[in-house]
Amino acid sequence: MRIIQPGPLTLQETSLQGLKFKGYHQETLQITVLEEDIIRVQHFPDGKPRLMRTWSIVDKYGDVPLEGRSRENLSAFKLPAFNISKSTDKVQFSTSKMRVEINITDGRLVWCTQPDHIIFASDLQRRAYSYDQNGETIFHYVERRSDEHYYGFGERSGPLDKYGRRMRMLNLDALGYDAEIGDPLYKHIPFYITYIPGLNLAYGLFYDNLSTSIFDMGQERDNYYGHYRYYQAEAGDLDYYLIFGPQISDVVQKFSKLIGHPALPPRWSLGYLGSSMLYTDAENAQDALNEFITDCEKHQIPCDMFHLSSGYGSGADGKRYVFNWNFEKIPDPKKMVADFHQAGIHLMANIKPCLLESHPLFDEVAKFDGFIKDSESGNPRLDYFWDGYGSHLDFTNPTTFNWWSSNVQKWLLDYGIDATWNDNNEYPIWDDDAICFGFGEEIKIKHIRPLQPYLMVRSSLQAQFAHAPEKRPFLLARSASPGTQRHAQTWSGDNETSWKTLRYNIPMGLGLSLSGFPNTGHDVGGFTGPGPSEELLVRWVQNGIFHPRFTIHSWNTDGTANTPWMHAEVLPIIRETIKFRYRLIPYLYTQFFEAFRNGHPIIRPMVYQFPDDENCHQESFDFMLGPNLLVASVLEPEQRMRQVYLPKGQNWVDIHTGTNYEGGQTVQLEAPLEHIPLLVIAGSVLPQMRDMRFMGEKPDDVRLLYLYPDSGENERTTLLVEDDGISLKYKDGDYTEIYLTLNSTHEKTHLDIQYGHKGYQTPYNHFEVILPHGEFRPLTISCPEGMSATIRS
Repeated sequence: MRIIQPGPLTLQETSLQGLKFKGYHQETLQITVLEEDIIRVQHFPDGKPRLMRTWSIVDKYGDVPLEGRSRENLSAFKLPAFNISKSTDKVQFSTSKMRVEINITDGRLVWCTQPDHIIFASDLQRRAYSYDQNGETIFHYVERRSDEHYYGFGERSGPLDKYGRRMRMLNLDALGYDAEIGDPLYKHIPFYITYIPGLNLAYGLFYDNLSTSIFDMGQERDNYYGHYRYYQAEAGDLDYYLIFGPQISDVVQKFSKLIGHPALPPRWSLGYLGSSMLYTDAENAQDALNEFITDCEKHQIPCDMFHLSSGYGSGADGKRYVFNWNFEKIPDPKKMVADFHQAGIHLMANIKPCLLESHPLFDEVAKFDGFIKDSESGNPRLDYFWDGYGSHLDFTNPTTFNWWSSNVQKWLLDYGIDATWNDNNEYPIWDDDAICFGFGEEIKIKHIRPLQPYLMVRSSLQAQFAHAPEKRPFLLARSASPGTQRHAQTWSGDNETSWKTLRYNIPMGLGLSLSGFPNTGHDVGGFTGPGPSEELLVRWVQNGIFHPRFTIHSWNTDGTANTPWMHAEVLPIIRETIKFRYRLIPYLYTQFFEAFRNGHPIIRPMVYQFPDDENCHQESFDFMLGPNLLVASVLEPEQRMRQVYLPKGQNWVDIHTGTNYEGGQTVQLEAPLEHIPLLVIAGSVLPQMRDMRFMGEKPDDVRLLYLYPDSGENERTTLLVEDDGISLKYKDGDYTEIYLTLNSTHEKTHLDIQYGHKGYQTPYNHFEVILPHGEFRPLTISCPEGMSATIRS
């Protein structure tokens, strides 16, 4: 490496969009004012972009064409006017929200609030925009304050606050990773939030670069530069967006809009999603799968979907082949699908984007140059994958893209499969210069490795839309980059069975939720290792039901399968826990709708909702489900009491006992094996539905409203959103908002039920209202016309 700086700079151009500077070695530094609170900075060491396209930043319609968007297309932004001033060594410009100062000598930027000019971020002197003159590595160095907190980074191990951590973004198949310290993992989302409590201010930095990257948040020290943090990318250009909050919630919502809001999944996907590799690995897989259906019914376990692991496609040689039914293990796939559907259970099939050399379709793909090519030979690039060497499909080749889509239709959807599980798509190609077709302009894999899994999802999505154009598609993807959330759900990959994993999977999901990807979850019980103990399984299920994705999955080393009934002694507890998940779906589904509509996280770290409470700034394990429900998981064996900190500024109600607590204190709560501590903000309503074995099993003709009034004077409104849960009609306004306002005084309580937007006829016209234990104040209820309510004693 030969590290140099672009300075001194010369202001070359001022336009309505921003400023352009030239560096000493003909580098370009370009600053664009996109919004009053979003400013983009680009550094091109070669003087021009190394990659002209982006797949991360959406257009004004909220999506991106398959071939990507020009990075210079700014049509999605308002491009407001800004003020500019110049001096000998500085250039300043300002919007209504921010003022930015550019130092001509070394190119560093200093960011201030407007109009009070408080500095909240500064590039590092003499090092801000370093780059390798002999290679392609680029850097961004920023000063680091001791009172800052860093959240986001997609899905990373360890506690929520990444201050002092060093993380590498390189998507890997990280089987059995350490959830506390393991790195790198499965996803590439180069975004984080800086929160400065002393200024009550947050801002985000998003680096639109898909090459292998490093974030050092204070682990590195250099005596000559003071305290700093930095971003490093192995290829491409520096192209970052600074998103001014001022609150964490503002940053998250603005970032979500920038990269596109998450898809709204079908309502049934919020149920229990069964899985275990043991079923499809069995020689008599069809019989084993039927046993799962029978066991759900026998043990009265609600279930809405089952994952077909890759064993359904194993060949005679035992190797796993995509688009290849093993008819010896599953003699009649269509009957197998029909049996699941008869039980109300959808099916999702595992698919992988690498074809082994022995794959029956390998030569077919090679003939149309459908694989990523080796940089030296130009032949299909071979890398080790599962059972041998294979070649990865190149989804930047339209022929490959359509080939995949047609085979999803032929081998899965035509058999009745409902959804696709886009798995093992990290693209472990150990040739940075391997060649991708690039939609007609060749691109080296080092620039777009995480793009391939995104395009894989898009290809599967194309097939699912073509097959059922009126239905919401449901897709799952393990590896992801910004954009994947627009189309698919994800999960934290192949975790290890341990109490530590249960604990640290929580901040992994919370960090991803702050990074624009709220539809996530974990393999409950742990994917690899010996099967979980009775207690560990119970505590994991009690935690897992409050995540957006709830699945129990495994490939246990002791030959067991993680299922709700694997330990008979605790089956009643697990059954009741899963039933509570189902009853809570109306509240949970509303959070999904708000994520789709506004970018709100579904599960939220405490600091997201309570940034003014310093006790929440580093809380990694307790979290909020939506705006009302605090989840305090039990994360240690034999723990039957739990201390829970209740954020200040509101009162709280224990949903198990009805006890009111004042915020701003730590309380000791019972945590018997039967349940974990759960509290709601006083004044909340938790809408629920009746017990069902699967979504649609019974008419959904009543909505249960569990009220948790404050012990004193208080008013709080809870939103409930309803639609058909299946179609795409919600996009045309076919949904209904119901506002539930609970007002309390010391003497009485009142529930006011009002419509907001009313575009969907709910299947119910009656509410059953339930008060907590020990609540004796008189309750009155007002309902809109056509609705009624009764109080359940």
